[in-house]
Amino acid sequence: MFSFQAPRRDPSNPSVRLLAMRLVLAALCLLAALPLFAGTIVVLPFFNLTGNDALDWIGESAAETVREALAVEGLPVLDRLNREEAYRRLALRRNARLTRASIIKIGELADAEYVIFGSFRLPEAPEPGAPDPKAPLRFEARILNLKQLTQTPEDFATAAVEDLSRTQLRLAWMLLSRLEEAGRAPSEAEFLEKHPTVRLDALEQYTRGLLAGSPEQKHRFFTQAARLDAGFSAPCFELGRLLLADKNYKAAASWFERVGPASSHHLEALFFLGICRFHTVEYDKAVAALSRVAALAPLGEVWNNLGAAQSRLNSPEAAVSFQKAVQADPYDPVYLFNLGYALLKSGQFEEAAEKFRAVLNSNSEDEQATLLLGRCLNRKPVQSTELALTRLERIKETADFTARQQQLFSKK
Repeated sequence: MFSFQAPRRDPSNPSVRLLAMRLVLAALCLLAALPLFAGTIVVLPFFNLTGNDALDWIGESAAETVREALAVEGLPVLDRLNREEAYRRLALRRNARLTRASIIKIGELADAEYVIFGSFRLPEAPEPGAPDPKAPLRFEARILNLKQLTQTPEDFATAAVEDLSRTQLRLAWMLLSRLEEAGRAPSEAEFLEKHPTVRLDALEQYTRGLLAGSPEQKHRFFTQAARLDAGFSAPCFELGRLLLADKNYKAAASWFERVGPASSHHLEALFFLGICRFHTVEYDKAVAALSRVAALAPLGEVWNNLGAAQSRLNSPEAAVSFQKAVQADPYDPVYLFNLGYALLKSGQFEEAAEKFRAVLNSNSEDEQATLLLGRCLNRKPVQSTELALTRLERIKETADFTARQQQLFSKK
């Protein structure tokens, strides 16, 4: 068998050093061209390099547009609250131009693997106030890999200010192409067809709503954004959340209904819609909304709330839904209580008693669980008693749909 051994090269030889440098540069270029196989991503507000502070909202708008577009494509992107918490802990101003060290710290605090950051500028110094809608606005963006501490080459997109939404979406597509595995990213035309543009004034009002300090200001900005662009789901979702927090369930439901399947918040909006319908005693509509969610995201919170609505309708399916919730989390006292209540209503005293004991192990001061355990031990049915008219089902007000939403979008 023959073997070949390359001749040794003298590292001090200039030609050898030049060859080595070329190989390193070639390797770096190759790495830059490879997809990142995206992990968790955080998108920072784009730095405002126009010299006009009135345009700071555009940097937040770019971050939100990119975040939403990547989320809809199934990538694991952190929401604004995670990012804002990192800024707060580092005592950083939202619109500050950050150093590389600060960008890295934000990514680490947000527990992200990749940080998207960038800037925007006008070719000429703008006059105070709103820029000329025809003025060319240039966006630049990079992706920082926190594991390797490397960053991608700069991506940029330029268009007139009046085409802000489309320009930001084009930039989002470029970033998606770097983050996705080879061959998985859609073409630019397919991407832009899937992600509709938003009117400039609606986009500004929505972004100012995100940045507003009080619920009243947020409500005003979001309402204006929704009025200006009827197909814009994002302000509808935010309005629904504001009204839900104020327990204005009927009004909140009308906004959640406007959040379509193309939104990254679609499942969450349906979940909240079910809660609204439950509180407005429209149990059939609550069942309809939550059944749709359960088919796509069979989370414990979803099964629990679906069971609660079914229970109010005296449906035998309630116990099945509660059982599925308990399977998702066997130690959750809300799920255990509701299943115990359903079993008691059907006369299964021993099984119900077991669930109420588990609830009391979690909270010995739960008066309702103590009362119902007593009825189980006395084998006293709920029917034909005052409890037959008492609505004791407990619901969950929140659920995390992030992972499930990403799985669904990634299959489309």
